[in-house]
Amino acid sequence: MNNLRPVGIIGTGKYVPERILTNSDLEKIVETNDEWIVSRTGIRERHIAAPDQATSDLAYEASLRALASAGMKPEDLDLIIVATITPDTTFPSTACILQDKLGAKGAAAFDLSAACSGFVYSLATAVGFIQNGMYNNALIIGADALSRITDYTDRNTCVLFGDGAGAVILGEVPEGRGFKSFDLGAEGAGGPLLKLEGGGSRLPASAETVEGKKHFIYMNGREVFKFAVRVMGTATEKVLGKAGLTKEDIDLFVPHQANIRIIQSAMQRLDLPPEKCVINVDKYANTSAASIPLALVEAAEEGRMKEGDTVLMVGFGGGLTWGASILIW
Repeated sequence: MNNLRPVGIIGTGKYVPERILTNSDLEKIVETNDEWIVSRTGIRERHIAAPDQATSDLAYEASLRALASAGMKPEDLDLIIVATITPDTTFPSTACILQDKLGAKGAAAFDLSAACSGFVYSLATAVGFIQNGMYNNALIIGADALSRITDYTDRNTCVLFGDGAGAVILGEVPEGRGFKSFDLGAEGAGGPLLKLEGGGSRLPASAETVEGKKHFIYMNGREVFKFAVRVMGTATEKVLGKAGLTKEDIDLFVPHQANIRIIQSAMQRLDLPPEKCVINVDKYANTSAASIPLALVEAAEEGRMKEGDTVLMVGFGGGLTWGASILIW
């Protein structure tokens, strides 16, 4: 990527709904307790969308903040990609709904579905478009309202998920800055380990799919955990190698916020001290495609990245998929 147009992040924004659902609140709903949740996941609370909020509404708020950060207007946008597994509707895409809400009339718009890896997949897609000169800039949003597909009678999954959105503006940056490498991948054979079966062409909505709870997240937690620990390490090694860097070059690690144990395992493998890792799973839980951008934007707002820092982002999720990237801030 070194001989191509340098593309990086020129604006950031995030949004989480006002309502907070704590572990104590969940104790009143299902048989669980705060100590169990924190010790196994690191999660203490999660934000929940209001009844009248859809994914596009979360994305809209994050996008406004990102545009303001970049000093841009909606009509300046060339491309909008929304990474999500909870679109407002099957079609039109959430990106098209968002384009209309923003008034970004000149922008191409589409959704990308790669679950928790969706934000990194979207970054790679948009960087390619900008590098080859097809577009000059892009708005990339990771947004999900997982509360809409969470079974709050299932204590194994309901403690894990929350709602939110993170957005970045991509554009040309000075030489030496920007994205240096990506590593994307999938293991489709692992799809049944993490899925939502109902509502598609295989199992369209019916009384039977609703009764069978086919419209809620199903996860084999043990197997997904093992997959995550493995691919977080291998994807990191690959993306560093592509960029000609080593783990010693990492200034900030921004992992998918699914489980504190997975993050700690990755930190140990990379020999990274806590101050080099962004962790906010305690506040937001797993927000799927919103997870990495929420963490990245929060780190930017807190001043944890200075110009020239090497930032590693790694995600994994349903598909099963993974995505990693190296960014020079």
